[in-house]
Amino acid sequence: MSTDLVAIAGFVALFALMLLRVPVGMAMGLVGVVGFGYLTNPTAALKMVGTTTMRTVTDYTFGIVPMFLLMGAFVSNAGISRELFRTANAFIGHLRGGLGIATIAACGFFAAICGSSVATAATFSNVAYPEMRRFGYPQSFATGVIAAGGTLGIMIPPSTVLAVYGLITQQDIGKLFIAGIMPGLLAVVMYMLTVSIIGWARPDFLPSAPRASWAERYAAIKDVWAPILLFIFVIGGLYGGLFTATEGGAMGAAGAFIIGVLSGRLKMDGVKKALLEATRTSAAVFTILIGALLFGYFLTITQTPQKVTEFLTGLGIGRYGVLAIIMLMYLVLGCLMDAMAMIILTVPIIFPLIVQLGFDPIWFGVIVVMAVELGLIHPPVGMNVFVIKTVVKDVDFTTIFKGVAPFIVTDILRLIILIAFPVIALWLPSHMR
Repeated sequence: MSTDLVAIAGFVALFALMLLRVPVGMAMGLVGVVGFGYLTNPTAALKMVGTTTMRTVTDYTFGIVPMFLLMGAFVSNAGISRELFRTANAFIGHLRGGLGIATIAACGFFAAICGSSVATAATFSNVAYPEMRRFGYPQSFATGVIAAGGTLGIMIPPSTVLAVYGLITQQDIGKLFIAGIMPGLLAVVMYMLTVSIIGWARPDFLPSAPRASWAERYAAIKDVWAPILLFIFVIGGLYGGLFTATEGGAMGAAGAFIIGVLSGRLKMDGVKKALLEATRTSAAVFTILIGALLFGYFLTITQTPQKVTEFLTGLGIGRYGVLAIIMLMYLVLGCLMDAMAMIILTVPIIFPLIVQLGFDPIWFGVIVVMAVELGLIHPPVGMNVFVIKTVVKDVDFTTIFKGVAPFIVTDILRLIILIAFPVIALWLPSHMR
């Protein structure tokens, strides 16, 4: 059997295993080892499993993943999200649709110290949804805002998805994090504008909450200074060259722990829960990473990346035409797979093509994460939608997808803006020390 047929059979087997609900990392690893063994030597393929696993779990650079996950776990269990929402609500909750705008703002702040979209969506389903329903916000709008706001978790640094992209492509993770700041802020602003436009177009659709006094606003600010300081410390240290991304993850985890303990919000049970959450999630991410590396060896020996590059560049549609095809591919995959799986499965194949076409790898990392964001709220899968449905049991999927539809349009527009103006992502990294 030719290598082309083996590669095709490998992808068919991979998607078949995923449809059978085999974990993505296991499926990629199994197909990679069997395919590599078939084309070379079964003994060599089995040895590859041990060496790849040991090299991955002992690599210092890969330590960034559990460190930032631990930081996010401490933040989540310290209950900081509720204070963030209360502060945002105190300043803008009185506007029409103000609770929706406050939810977006709080999601943005929480994402900056959490790094997980699923955690952000789950947290604000408990924090923001009851408040919006109490003031008469429709179910579709309330859940749609939370689903969209949750996607900020993988764009605003620290982002585990951007970190994994950097590990796969050997790019500077610190620069990737800094590159995500401006696009992340753009996402927050455009989501807020979307809520404002909905409120303006349908004034009877979105109510407003009572205006908070200045005393209440000042009291709310006092509760959030610590997490904001933590974000500035971690990102400022990366931007100023004070520490590497891996060291930044450790500093962030330690800072989140200290803030939680000193504020009295993080008790012993919360510490244990955070450690277990971070350990479980890290184990899942490392399983996917190891499986992706094994699958990558199989792709390398079949020369799949080179053949995909030759095929797409031979279409004669120019580099932006090829980029458009790649973005469409991510929109389709977003209906079938979760964010991390999309990144790990596709980037090893597409990245050589991106480099050959002359696109900036840092900029492309941000573009990929934006495309993956769409997958988190895009039907029929939409991971954030499923998370919200799990927490808010009295709402159906159709209602959530209806509410998130305007934000999907906003995301597509934002993706076009960033493709047209790469400087939005590249200006800050270009000034790093």
